[in-house]
Amino acid sequence: MSEYPAAARTWLPRLLLLNLVVEVGIVLTGGLVRLTGSGLGCPTWPRCTPGSYIPTVEQAEGFHKFIEFGNRTLTGVVGIAALLLLIALLRWARDRPELVRGTWIVLGGVAAQAIVGGITVLTGLNPWIVGFHFLCSMAIIAVSAWLLWRFPQGAGPTRSLVHPLVDRTTWALGVVAVVVLVLGTIVTGSGPHSGDADVPARTGFDPRTISWLHADAVMLFIGIVVAVWLGARLTERADGPSRAWGVVLLVTLAQGLVGYVQYLTKLPEVLVLAHMFGAAALVVVIARALVLSREPVQSPA
Repeated sequence: MSEYPAAARTWLPRLLLLNLVVEVGIVLTGGLVRLTGSGLGCPTWPRCTPGSYIPTVEQAEGFHKFIEFGNRTLTGVVGIAALLLLIALLRWARDRPELVRGTWIVLGGVAAQAIVGGITVLTGLNPWIVGFHFLCSMAIIAVSAWLLWRFPQGAGPTRSLVHPLVDRTTWALGVVAVVVLVLGTIVTGSGPHSGDADVPARTGFDPRTISWLHADAVMLFIGIVVAVWLGARLTERADGPSRAWGVVLLVTLAQGLVGYVQYLTKLPEVLVLAHMFGAAALVVVIARALVLSREPVQSPA
């Protein structure tokens, strides 16, 4: 980072962190919308009501309108954070095209998410659209986390710090992580928390069957995480990868514990929200571990 001006060294890390924090934050507010049955608190889109962009006194949705409107408002904050980051990178880090491209992906994702959010309202909170909305947020969080930890490594290509077999296993881990997230989303779409307090829209799957299928995928995922962690400890060529994958293992175990407790306690809202935060945290630490498992290739003098 020493090659950047003082303002860039100060503001770029802050903007990268802000971008990640607000992306995780909008997932939590979206979860709050769902868990309070406020998904149709603003029954139209892009307006909140047919005649107003903001909640009105005459609305029958009660406090639900404020929760849904708050989540919609945060979408603007997320977009501004991504835009500020893009401007900063174009000003101070034009030699980092990979970061610029990643930020364009985040900014485009935020815009697309606003449209998908509108579709969820117009389709009466179709569970498949709602699930897709959540998974898109996970993808944007992954890119945002990658940006945050890739920036300090400097420009140029990178090489793996672990054995090639461990490196390939991380790709399998990523695939299984996607399967776990998809199944977890279907579990939520099959359970009691539909996002609408009056007319719940569900997938039609048996919640118990889908929950156990999700649990089986989690068990497989834990096994792969343990394998990657041990492989990194045995083969890493520099400090970092094993500790990073150790954090992934800890977050995975904590997330699994929350998942089992919420299942056994009939899905209390606070634990479901904690599980959603855990999913976002898991995506963050996986992206971090993938970045820290590599190092920049030193250019010859």
